[in-house]
Parts: sequence; structure tokens; C-alpha cells
Amino acid sequence: MPLGRTKDSMLGDLLKIILAVILPPLGVLMEVGLTTHFWINIILTLFGFVPGIIHAVYIIATR
Repeated sequence: MPLGRTKDSMLGDLLKIILAVILPPLGVLMEVGLTTHFWINIILTLFGFVPGIIHAVYIIATR
């Protein structure tokens, strides 16, 4: 039986999303660490700030 999301985890995700809008790689780093997703987000942010934000919010929202 999967556990429901607690208020603390929702607040943590909200903080990560706010950080992801300001600096997308930071939000991804806090969510997944130094994985492939982090490096993909670095590249997307260098190509354009908006793709980096979209990818960061997607990664945070789906985890």
C-alpha cells in the first residue's frame, strides 16, 4: 500500500520548485543528486533558461 504525501513532503517539493524557477539545476540537484538528470538540466539551462525550468519542474513533480 503506497503511502500518501505528507504536508512536509509537499512543502519540500514547493521549495524545490521555487528554487528550480530561480536556478533550475539547483532544484534538480536537491531532488536527484549528481545524476544524468542534473547534467541534462545543466545543458538545457545553457541552451535556454525556460527549457531548464520546464525540465526541473518536471523532474521534481514526477518524483
